[in-house]
Amino acid sequence: MTVSRTFAVASATLILVVAALAGCTPTVKVATDEPITINLNVNIRHEILVKVDKRLDSVIDDNSDIF
Repeated sequence: MTVSRTFAVASATLILVVAALAGCTPTVKVATDEPITINLNVNIRHEILVKVDKRLDSVIDDNSDIF
């Protein structure tokens, strides 16, 4: 057997082994009866920051001589 023929057989064997292993990859399926919900409380944080900012504005206005 020549080197090129041995290389070709080894390459073909490697390709078959890789293809066989790729076909055996496990799959995970998540089955739920209810849809997945994601609750983002972005607006609540925003409202708190606005309220604090308004309070700071009023405190600064009331005590403008300090600043």
